[in-house]
Amino acid sequence: MLRYALIFFIIAIIAAIFGFGGIAAGAVSIARVLFFIFVVLFLISLISGLLKR
Repeated sequence: MLRYALIFFIIAIIAAIFGFGGIAAGAVSIARVLFFIFVVLFLISLISGLLKR
């Protein structure tokens, strides 16, 4: 999932360089959502791993 966030972030940077503001904004928002989902899932797995000990 972190890979997809990075891919959308790179697409947003390339779109911003070429002047496609709408596409860049959409890709950034998708990348941001995927990154936060990744962080939440990581924290849940970290906490559940600590509680199983």
